[in-house]
Amino acid sequence: MKTKLVGLALFAVTAAAVAYYPIQQQLATLTPPAPNPGTLPIPPSDRTTNQRPRVEVVFVLDTTGSMSGLIQAAKEKIWSIASTLASGQPTPEIRMGLVAYRDRGDAYVTRVVDLSVDLDSVYATLMDFRADGGGDGPESVNQALYDAVQRISWSQDPNTYKTLFLVGDAPPHMDYPNDVKYPETLKVAQERGIHVNAVQCGQAGETAREWQRIAQIGRGQYFQVDQSGGAVAIATPFDARLAELSAKLDQTRLYYGSEEEQAAKRQKLEATDKLHAGASVESRARRATFIASEGGATSFLGDKELVADVASGRVDLESVAPEALPAPLQAMTPAEQKATIGQTLEQRKELQGRIRDLAEQRAGYLKGKVEKDAGARDSLDAKIYRTVREQAAAAGLSYASDGPAY
Repeated sequence: MKTKLVGLALFAVTAAAVAYYPIQQQLATLTPPAPNPGTLPIPPSDRTTNQRPRVEVVFVLDTTGSMSGLIQAAKEKIWSIASTLASGQPTPEIRMGLVAYRDRGDAYVTRVVDLSVDLDSVYATLMDFRADGGGDGPESVNQALYDAVQRISWSQDPNTYKTLFLVGDAPPHMDYPNDVKYPETLKVAQERGIHVNAVQCGQAGETAREWQRIAQIGRGQYFQVDQSGGAVAIATPFDARLAELSAKLDQTRLYYGSEEEQAAKRQKLEATDKLHAGASVESRARRATFIASEGGATSFLGDKELVADVASGRVDLESVAPEALPAPLQAMTPAEQKATIGQTLEQRKELQGRIRDLAEQRAGYLKGKVEKDAGARDSLDAKIYRTVREQAAAAGLSYASDGPAY
């Protein structure tokens, strides 16, 4: 589905007389976006006193041939994990990054996706990860951890909750020359306030010993899941409708700015198109729940989004150069532009409300299903949730005791 704005022009025909002042009253459900989510990789700027608390999480994923089940689970569950992270109080800004790793001699050793608030772009990259290579036991875990600590743009703010999850099934190569061994890397992580958690897939004893040591040195948690990842992935009767509504919600975004800024936003929209075309219905439903929430607003909108910026008073529509406006608005009169923005905001609010209602029904349905399955308490979702809840408390974040989002 290609994002199109042609329909917006129709609003102006019937609504040119809409007054401008109500627009500023209609943003109650939208959270002001953080500066410049851009495209990957993105170095995050440090938090100012007026911004929300921040959660930065990087997943370091073994992508060798034995990890196909876990990679698929990651593709299905990343939005649920994002919703879990965003459920903290006060509501945090969520930044995610990825490090995929294999081994020397494979197609790549590591691939790094920097921290970003634009989770659509992070997810679009995750969609391309495939399990391949490996097969000889130990993998390039040392390089993966080094890149996760040194090549990721972690915040310098000591109050930011910073954590990474190493996920794999094979121990590190400790015999490679020109390789920074993980104890040295973890010492740097400690100095930077980064918790390093180790998630073992499978039962290999040597991996368990190394993963436990990594978690201990990294001030993190060690836990084991089955080879497929052990996540809770339940389809619901609400998924298809949520996916459909989220696609419509995405079409309410109107980006403005210089040619360079608009080019960056086109990449953001292309990432959204990619996930709508290739992600499962269930995954898109989980994303819908996230982007319609307070914690997901920054990922959904980003910066330079005209409807939110005008409605909040951050930008005076008349001050925006005609060539910087979204293409459908450039041929309109000022009154038509204001009417279109007002109509689009109303449409956005209506869609967000419908998504939230369905998301609540979906959550109730899932709660009933999960309560029947005692094994959910030992799922990847629950273990990540308990880890985050414990570690984030030191950063002033509180998570309720009712468990993760599914």
